[in-house]
Amino acid sequence: MAELGSDSGAVALVSALRELGVDLAFGLPGVHNLPVWEAAAAAGIRLIGVRHEQAAAYAADGYARATGRLGGAVVTTGPGAANTLGATGEAMASGAPVLVLATDIPSTLRRPGVYRGVLHETRDQAAMFAPVTKTATTSTAASDLYGDVLRAGRTALRAPTGPVYLGVPTDLLTAAGQPGPGAPEGQQEPAEPDLAAALALVERARRPLLWVGGGALRADAGAEVALLAERLAAPVLTTYNGRGVLPPDHPFLVPGPAHVPAIGSLWDEADLVVAIGSDFDGMTTQNWRMPAPPALLAINVDAGDAAKNYRPDHVLVADAKDVTGRLAAAVAPRDGGEVTARIDGLRAEVAALVREEEPQAAQLLDVLNRLVPADATVLADMCIAGYWVAGFHRVPGPRRLAYPMGWGTLGYAFPAALGAAAAGLGRAVAVVGDGGFLFACGELATAVQEQLPLTVVLVEDGGYGMLRFDQVQAGVPTRGVDLATPDFAALAAAFGVPAERVDGFGDAFEAALAKSLDTAGPHLVAVHAALTPPLSTSPRWYRPR
Repeated sequence: MAELGSDSGAVALVSALRELGVDLAFGLPGVHNLPVWEAAAAAGIRLIGVRHEQAAAYAADGYARATGRLGGAVVTTGPGAANTLGATGEAMASGAPVLVLATDIPSTLRRPGVYRGVLHETRDQAAMFAPVTKTATTSTAASDLYGDVLRAGRTALRAPTGPVYLGVPTDLLTAAGQPGPGAPEGQQEPAEPDLAAALALVERARRPLLWVGGGALRADAGAEVALLAERLAAPVLTTYNGRGVLPPDHPFLVPGPAHVPAIGSLWDEADLVVAIGSDFDGMTTQNWRMPAPPALLAINVDAGDAAKNYRPDHVLVADAKDVTGRLAAAVAPRDGGEVTARIDGLRAEVAALVREEEPQAAQLLDVLNRLVPADATVLADMCIAGYWVAGFHRVPGPRRLAYPMGWGTLGYAFPAALGAAAAGLGRAVAVVGDGGFLFACGELATAVQEQLPLTVVLVEDGGYGMLRFDQVQAGVPTRGVDLATPDFAALAAAFGVPAERVDGFGDAFEAALAKSLDTAGPHLVAVHAALTPPLSTSPRWYRPR
């Protein structure tokens, strides 16, 4: 590879990343993208190399969710780009601002409408990403790269946030492409929201409920949500992506998801639901089995998103932080004593329900709640232990829980934890199952090479426990779900990761987790346990069809 010139496209690309505030990204080198690695090193951008491109996009997602900043994934052409699609789809469904930068075959070898058989060639690489990104485009000139990268990154970060794909023909990286002026934002100011109509709905309500989603959390609207709840005397029910928007001991915060009957009754009794930054996804609403509320006020940056699942009576199209604060300031204060007393009772009821439903889950949650530091990011996978954590862990603050609620991609938590751990905000704790962990177990090498502060709590039950539960409940033989698995502690040790294996979530687990959390680099705790899934998983939904 020839030495890069100071005016090369790769330098322009990296300069734009710097302008976007990117100082850390994830990637996998390939023959087509090596100039990006060189330019990134020269610019002081830390580019962490992973072992599979999907892990690069997951790590970028984990970094973005933990920090609120742009997550970057730098991958190579054709199969390298395609390998990121599952992770990119998860970022899209969960609103994570990720920029996927993938090289494409040289523009000089591309012939429009003809598949020629160039190494790594696809007929339309950008088209693969169109269904799972906000935008998917391809640069056409080295002189455009600076502006194209700025535009793509700003689009990813603009609410509603989400992933963006930018393809870069590899020859543009070494061609002259001096950084030019920044790309225009191209965003119109929203119309002034009709606060009077919203206040009219609120003032009529006697039993209001706040339904708070990931949009509120990403807008940093926690203080405003708290004020509105306190002035309205309204319970706050958060979605999975909204968990942590209020501190766990806030007197108006409901202690669990709407899948718990006693919590779901708050929805049924409400005469007004105020939805803040939520689209009412199927997994949170039990596939919309929850009846439409008598009145619905939605706060959302996207009017279509606000109205696609339940019809709102009024939509405030605005930033959640700004308009929630303005609404709270305009609301006459109410006495919340009766509501907070009910929520206190719900806390005790939910704790007792968890102990009764699955004592091992109660032990796991108790240990996590007591030992995991407040600055740690907990990442829960699509596994039974992860379902319990996602629904019932006491999340200490915003961005301290990540869960693949969007696509529900199995194998998310461990590679996403690489990004959260690399962010430098605190330790990352990935709660995974044995089946999902094997999707990306090679990333143990990444964790060791980068000495990332990462704890893996791996719950092993010999296969895909959730699917096994489904088959047993259906009365059919278990097929495809019972897996041959390795000695995970020995596997981790082979990579140079200290590890321990324990049975159950009792004293031995507590001691092992405490030791792990006190470790400087990566550490794995393998727990032999089989859990029953919680009420928040679809086979156990209580709502009638």
